[in-house]
Amino acid sequence: MTEAWEASVEAKIQDAVQRGEFDDLPGMGKPIPGRGAPYDEAWWIKSFLEREALPSDLLLPTSLQLRRRVEQVPDEVRDLPTEQAVRDFVGQLNTQIVAWLRFPDDGPRVAVRPVNTEDVVRRWRAEHTPPRLATPTTDRVAATAGRRSRRTWWLPWRRRPR
Repeated sequence: MTEAWEASVEAKIQDAVQRGEFDDLPGMGKPIPGRGAPYDEAWWIKSFLEREALPSDLLLPTSLQLRRRVEQVPDEVRDLPTEQAVRDFVGQLNTQIVAWLRFPDDGPRVAVRPVNTEDVVRRWRAEHTPPRLATPTTDRVAATAGRRSRRTWWLPWRRRPR
């Protein structure tokens, strides 16, 4: 029975070759990729990630994924347009971190803490505020005015009657 099945399959292949269905296949005449390389057990995972253009971070456990995202926060918020968008991004990340802290999955126990929103917003503001153009006269006047106002209330208390 197997011989009859093999014979019918072989006959269909020969008919397709005669009709020319195998003539214009992609990769025809090119070497087989990976031929001659040592065997890799995860070849199919690597080829899937490459074919689908997925980042290799998806293979990491949740704790390491979150740790990487925390490290990449400054780069990710740099292009956000508003302070509220920065706060929303950090809030979503903190929600994911807290959810993982409540119910950790299997994998390495890596210390992951929620991100301090105010620190991220402060850094974002520092990068997005235009530099102040200082004029020497304005700064000198402001500095002397500050000193004078400080002295006016402080010096009378310092004087002691004799």
